[in-house]
Amino acid sequence: MENYTEISPFYVKKVVCIFCEKKFPTLKVRSKFVKVENTETDFRPIYSDSNVNPLYYNVFVCQHCGFSFTEDFSKYFAPGTREKIQEQITKKWVPHSFSGERTIAQAIQSYKLALVCGNLKNEKFIARAGLALRIGWLYRTLQNKEQEIRFLKIARDLYMDSYSTEDYLSTGMSGIRVMYLIAELSRRIGDISNATRFFSRVIENQRHGGEPKIIEMAKEQWQIIREERNQGNVITE
Repeated sequence: MENYTEISPFYVKKVVCIFCEKKFPTLKVRSKFVKVENTETDFRPIYSDSNVNPLYYNVFVCQHCGFSFTEDFSKYFAPGTREKIQEQITKKWVPHSFSGERTIAQAIQSYKLALVCGNLKNEKFIARAGLALRIGWLYRTLQNKEQEIRFLKIARDLYMDSYSTEDYLSTGMSGIRVMYLIAELSRRIGDISNATRFFSRVIENQRHGGEPKIIEMAKEQWQIIREERNQGNVITE
């Protein structure tokens, strides 16, 4: 009989820390094992195999200095930011590795570390918003509503900062997508005023031929808000 070696869904990637410049290993998920079953209205992907979740491995945690980052982080450190990171992250870091398979708790910890590092580094609002949004998604998986809402609000506020400063322009995110996320996250946290304002802005873009799928999603969510208002019952889920 032939022996077949079962291919692991994970592979090891060598990463160079953008802060201390030392190398460390991290796990990534092979794309052939990533199967999205569904996508929620704030773009949270639902994977068919809950044991193989690429979201758990987005953040690189340097085992040497503790600096945590994603591929969205720039390599530029503004004057004074390195000293802040050294003082608040590296000096307090007890060297340990995040290079193995991660639990959801470890994934949340890695995102929180990256969000703190992103704040200290003054990383773009759009990058920090994505981190907070994913923390919210992971808390949703755990059905921890209080923490989910807390981080969705942080994400919403950061997306608003990104929208007003247009720091998303050099990324893969479009203005329509940013507006939609502001609206949908506002709806989920119960800020119906901003939800309706930004859904309206998204829908207005249909005149300019902007992203029809997102415009359609905005119309659906706008309709949900209208129905809830008519019933006198605004739901934030």
